[in-house]
Amino acid sequence: QVQLVESGGGLVQAGGSLRLSCAASGITFSIAAIGWYRQAPGKQRGWVAGISSGGSTNYADSVKGRFTISRDNAKNTVYLQMNSLKPEDTAVYFCKTTSGWKDYWGQGTQVTVSS
Repeated sequence: QVQLVESGGGLVQAGGSLRLSCAASGITFSIAAIGWYRQAPGKQRGWVAGISSGGSTNYADSVKGRFTISRDNAKNTVYLQMNSLKPEDTAVYFCKTTSGWKDYWGQGTQVTVSS
């Protein structure tokens, strides 16, 4: 079955960096589009960045210029490099893909940015 596993979260000071990973299995990864989302306490889950099967990328305005999404098809993994982190980036980060008209989510990884 389809499985997404996020890792790489943690506690970092404002201005610092983290790299999140999303490892996928159960799908033909090379043709899958993958998105990163985040959910802060008391807020709705929101889209952060996405990467197509061909490597095209898109970002939410709030992270543009600070975050970079990339993929390694040999490792079935998508990355989210997060630089210049701000306290407002604190959230649980999830990756998502769609296969067979169904959305699949990982369990999430916590990112906490201290001021």
